[in-house]
Amino acid sequence: MTKKLAGYKDNDVELCRTTNGRVGEKTAMALMEQRIPFSKSLKVIPFFKRKKYEGADKIWIISINPRRYSQARRTIDALDRVYRERLVLSNY
Repeated sequence: MTKKLAGYKDNDVELCRTTNGRVGEKTAMALMEQRIPFSKSLKVIPFFKRKKYEGADKIWIISINPRRYSQARRTIDALDRVYRERLVLSNY
């Protein structure tokens, strides 16, 4: 079991989500190049909700610290249009 740092709060906010694994990897690489810390999680979409997600069975969610949100959004804005269009950005 790991200890949490004193004063540390687990307050990450969602930056974006996508059902395309390649887009998730490209976004993660762009954030790493800019040295922006993030966490990436994978959720399985229940069978009966897949129609809403155009048949996708998984969704990748990228979360960041709220203090780095504007820097991360600028990084995403610099991505190629093909990748940006496949991301659902949060409105934090």
